[in-house]
Amino acid sequence: MVSIPSPIKYQYSLRKVFMLISISLFIVLLLFSNQVKASEENLDSSIQTIYHVFYGDEWLGVVDDPEVIEKYKETVIGELAAEFDDFHFTLDDSLTFIPELVFYHNADNEQTLSYFQDMLEVYANTYEITIGDNVIGHVDRNEDIEALENALMLEYISEEELNSLSEEDIDERLDALEIGDSVIVNAYISDEIDWKKSSAHPDDILEMNQVLKKIQKGTLEEETYTVQAGDVLGTIAEKHDLSINDLMDINPDITEDTLLQIDDEINVTVLKPLTTVIVEKVEKNNETIKYETETKDDSDMWQGDTKVTQEGEDGEKVIEYAITYENGRAVNKDVINEDVIKEAQNKIVLRGTKTSPSRGSGQLSWPAVGGYISSYMGTRWGRFHRGIDIARPTNRNILAADNGTIKSAGWENGYGNTIRINHNNGMETMYAHLDSIDVSVGQTVGQGQKIGIMGSTGNSTGVHLHFEVYVNGQLKNPMDYLNR
Repeated sequence: MVSIPSPIKYQYSLRKVFMLISISLFIVLLLFSNQVKASEENLDSSIQTIYHVFYGDEWLGVVDDPEVIEKYKETVIGELAAEFDDFHFTLDDSLTFIPELVFYHNADNEQTLSYFQDMLEVYANTYEITIGDNVIGHVDRNEDIEALENALMLEYISEEELNSLSEEDIDERLDALEIGDSVIVNAYISDEIDWKKSSAHPDDILEMNQVLKKIQKGTLEEETYTVQAGDVLGTIAEKHDLSINDLMDINPDITEDTLLQIDDEINVTVLKPLTTVIVEKVEKNNETIKYETETKDDSDMWQGDTKVTQEGEDGEKVIEYAITYENGRAVNKDVINEDVIKEAQNKIVLRGTKTSPSRGSGQLSWPAVGGYISSYMGTRWGRFHRGIDIARPTNRNILAADNGTIKSAGWENGYGNTIRINHNNGMETMYAHLDSIDVSVGQTVGQGQKIGIMGSTGNSTGVHLHFEVYVNGQLKNPMDYLNR
């Protein structure tokens, strides 16, 4: 017979089963929770943070702490500050640190620092100097800039002159200017020298004298010169402040033996300073007024003859000049005041315009100014004397005996300096032993016109004139033709 449980007993059994299942689930969940917590603790202890170091866009390496790099930067700046106590330094701040969580620690501080040292750029705070578009360089302090213009000007003027420009007594000094002295009224730089705060590597910072030299040296300026008539290498070099060697260096195809041709193009490229020192000066000088020669025509004098009626005498004046110099070279000079102390006296010269026919009259005039016949034509000392000698004149001028044309004028052996005149009428006269000759071949002379000076040239024993006469080529006795 089957036994059927009672309802009360059945309900009790279900409650007991449910309780056992609940307790079991609780125990399982508790155990699982403790296991998860233990796992998380183990995970946290194995994860680490590293830092990737970038310098600009370049990866340098990995460090375990950015302070590794920062402390090194502080050390570098400290060492530089100790070595260069006049400078304030900065580092190129292009570093970036990117963190990363990793299970495995792979940071290498020393290797990263090594790369950083190679790329690190250190700068000192400076002032950058520029002239126009040209960067001259960097200096360490502003007061160097203020002294630069003065240093440039002191290359061309004295410190005393520079200091005097700041005074307000220029007018007084101009009034007190003595003859032979000068005074500077202005000095300045043609181009503005600019400066601005900047930075540079300590090795690139210049001293004042280095900046000065860079400005004075300047830059190369291309220039050519066209050869003119009369040019030689020396004159071309001098025109452009070059030596001959410099000129040949920049023109390799030219040597000292090169024959220059007009219109040849020559390279005269020179260094042009980056700025120009302009000095304005007033100079006071005593100068000579050169006399002029005034020529007046005189119809009573033979053509070709001259006579000074008034000697010339120089005058005197005091001139003040305003002179502009560029880098020591005068480029402009203007007269600002002129006082004449003494006027010049012109030299006056009379110039003969009287002309004569080239044909003689046949009547010969005395060829000297006074004098006597010291020796006649004929036999003398065993030899034949071919003319007459005239000595002891009032003055030593020799005169043409008649109108005619100069046939010859020059040295004739024993006759010395000799003149022969063709009178174009069959007659010819000769004048020998002259000290000097005042006429030339082909010149027309008139009767009584001075043609030379009495002397003792050739075979002569004293100052006298030897005079000969020819008619149709035959020697004649002068006494037969002289009108005296």
